[in-house]
Amino acid sequence: MNGLVTPLGGVLLDRRVRGEEAEELRSRAAGLASLRLSDAEAADLALLGSGAYSPLTGFLDRADHDAVVDRAELADGTPWTLPITLHANAPGTALREGADLALRDAVGRVRGVLTVADVFERDLEREAGAVYRTTDDAHPGVRALRAGGATAIGGAVRVLDGPPDEHALDPARTREIFAERGWSTVVAFQTRNPVHRAHEYLTKVALEQVDGLLLHPLVGVTKDDDIPAAVRMRCYRALLDGYYPRDRVLLSTFGAAMRYAGPREAVFHGLVRRNYGCSHFIIGRDAAGVGSYYGTYDAQRLYHELGGARRLGFTAFTFEHTFHCTACEGMASTRTCPHGPEQRLLLSGTRVRELLAAGADLPHEFTRPEVAEILRAASAPAQVGAR
Repeated sequence: MNGLVTPLGGVLLDRRVRGEEAEELRSRAAGLASLRLSDAEAADLALLGSGAYSPLTGFLDRADHDAVVDRAELADGTPWTLPITLHANAPGTALREGADLALRDAVGRVRGVLTVADVFERDLEREAGAVYRTTDDAHPGVRALRAGGATAIGGAVRVLDGPPDEHALDPARTREIFAERGWSTVVAFQTRNPVHRAHEYLTKVALEQVDGLLLHPLVGVTKDDDIPAAVRMRCYRALLDGYYPRDRVLLSTFGAAMRYAGPREAVFHGLVRRNYGCSHFIIGRDAAGVGSYYGTYDAQRLYHELGGARRLGFTAFTFEHTFHCTACEGMASTRTCPHGPEQRLLLSGTRVRELLAAGADLPHEFTRPEVAEILRAASAPAQVGAR
């Protein structure tokens, strides 16, 4: 592993098929019963294929699913905090143990084949309460959970390459790049928003302590009011070009859907980045949260409750509220700044969206001018809704 942290489970898997094997699988899939994937499930399938979800070989069966819901681990005790499940929408006659199902995306393309190991009913209320800490339908993750239905299919998958993403690097490739650069300690930063000054502060504090930074924005399904992925990518590149050392940062995308599961999802994001070769992961305030469903530092607490670095295999850099302080004349946190709230400009992705919606300028204390200009242009009326 060239000095890099080991993958979860010890082995980086690859469930993809290529070349003649892929053509044979496509041909065979044409005669199989089909199951239509949601966009989130298609994203999970691709990540299962690339090994990002190692040690999973497919969608969870009942034993693994129940262990994840109840104990935040797989049935064999491997830490894992989010259920990776596939809802059943194929003909009932096809849902028998050992049967193969063609997995198709929203436009009907075959994306892989699943061999059925288990068909089971989930207790959606129990799962919502354990994973999302709420059963409120207003929570986007709970709403998506219920929309999928209670019946789930578990089984190993063989995966065909999907539509190309020029920005995505799979875990084997990021590990190669880290090794080529001589990195052994790498911190990952997960974001679904443009990187504003608070994010920049967190990543640079972390970068002082490790060899390199993987800036790894999530570009799968998010809420409708989140800034589109294409706009965010332009922001990331502008920021990295002007304000980070090029030889110490790698930008790649993470194709998963956002579940907004707060503490459970924040730890999951760290576990998955371990598979990409990252020894460290940034957990800030309200990580992976939405609304007021989670406490500000619940994700940091869960990380320690689950055993921290000793058991999870990655070190969390934990941060408190960060902001621009007019008295300190720079970025600071509640740990380093003695001044009151009237001198602190709190920075968040939510606040960025509010200012853009109002047509207001983004202050330089909030975000870099190059990023502000990209966001302003993207929010102009002629481009509203462009993705």
